[in-house]
Amino acid sequence: MKNITILGVPMELVAGRRGADMGPAAIRHADLVNRLEAMGKIVEDRGNIHVPVGMNTANKNMRYREEILTVCQTLAAEVYQIYKEDSFPLILGGDHSIAIGSIAGLACDEPKMGVLWVDAHGDFNTPESSPTGNVHGMPLAINCGIGDEDFIHIQRPGRKIDPKRVVIVGARDLDGGEVMLLHKHGVTVYTMEEVELYGIQHVMQEAMQYLEKVSSCIHISFDMDAIDPSEAPGTGTPVRGGLTYREAHFIMKYISTYGPLITSLEVVEVNPILDFQNKTGELAVELIESFFGKRIMYSSEIDELI
Repeated sequence: MKNITILGVPMELVAGRRGADMGPAAIRHADLVNRLEAMGKIVEDRGNIHVPVGMNTANKNMRYREEILTVCQTLAAEVYQIYKEDSFPLILGGDHSIAIGSIAGLACDEPKMGVLWVDAHGDFNTPESSPTGNVHGMPLAINCGIGDEDFIHIQRPGRKIDPKRVVIVGARDLDGGEVMLLHKHGVTVYTMEEVELYGIQHVMQEAMQYLEKVSSCIHISFDMDAIDPSEAPGTGTPVRGGLTYREAHFIMKYISTYGPLITSLEVVEVNPILDFQNKTGELAVELIESFFGKRIMYSSEIDELI
């Protein structure tokens, strides 16, 4: 594994409930750096990028558009620099709108990059289809070249990922408009119904084998609201019926077996104001440890099964 570079993005400009801006701090407070270093990783924490106070609410279809655009432009440049340094970007949010910037930076030199999007939501709305105007419901569509052109052209012109190189896992709260867009653009979606029917092992094997075939590398975007609120209460948009504790860990452990194909990870939507004794921040760190290879007891046979 490459060296790990941590970058926080304390963004909550689009969230309906305050606190997501404290997400990076909550994850760090759960001893993230020390726990990764205890696993033998070389870690650099570059702190947080600046997020301005939200003032511009005139655009009802994209609330705080200008401020979010500025943050995502800065984030894209920072992530691109980390990637060019041959380090592994570990990006901590903040709400999920930050994925616009992180993926824009990563995709500059990777036109065939794939994305595994673990989330209760599709985040595939446009300003026209969104019922709220919240940009955190639009990042995946923007990354696929659908929506506001200024966002689409961050870092380099054009879309950053082909929608046919995107897989969503854990969806269970999709808006009608984005369901139509997901079908139209050929995004692969595994809802919680598929997870219940086929099991998380089957879903992840199918998802990752597909992405491996069509992608040059894979970015992982993990929204903590993919997990059931009983396990991850500290998130701004909780939806019952999510991933269990063990299913979430299996996802991260299974991803880890793909080694160099995985180039980056972002973990978003930790909200300590809504949490209980930083339970969600602690879980985020546990999942990051699993992603980087932590096991209860190492066994090559178990890893092969995973």
